[in-house]
Amino acid sequence: MAKISGNEIRPGNVIEHDGGLWVAVKTNSVKPGKGGAYNQVELKNLITGTKLNERFRSAETVEQVDLEYKDFSFLYEQGDALVFMDTESYEQLELDKDFVGDRAAFLQDGMMVTVRLYGEKPIGISLPDQVVLAITEADPVVKGQTAASSYKPAILENGVRVMVPPFIEAGEKILVDTNEITYLRRAD
Repeated sequence: MAKISGNEIRPGNVIEHDGGLWVAVKTNSVKPGKGGAYNQVELKNLITGTKLNERFRSAETVEQVDLEYKDFSFLYEQGDALVFMDTESYEQLELDKDFVGDRAAFLQDGMMVTVRLYGEKPIGISLPDQVVLAITEADPVVKGQTAASSYKPAILENGVRVMVPPFIEAGEKILVDTNEITYLRRAD
């Protein structure tokens, strides 16, 4: 781990602070008229998700943590666990569904994900930003609605409900944003 001074903390940096792992979400350099300059940093705990606002002076040093990013392939779901395989060593990794969260519904066989590791412990997972899914159910269009602002509910093949434009029908494939869980466009 490398030591960096408090004024070098940037958004995205992972630091060790108060015995925990924190990622810098926002930073703001403050130079008051009286007193020394400091860096106002909004931190988010990587394990618990709690947030904290902290001031770091340039004389203070913090430990910058280097995380390992590894590519894994999604294999299958087993009860409350999701099983992934390391693409280099072929070792399997089991993660709780709660660890992945709501986005676990978007996992597909063979999908490549990136797992953030601290030592050997997984602390985060990144899915592809967009996936192609088929619509199983779509409400009919209501006559008289304006096309500009009217979206209708639709159910995807994985059971997730999204709002789609009126011209989208059941059976069509669409591109879905896995972060916002929203319709992007028709799939090619």
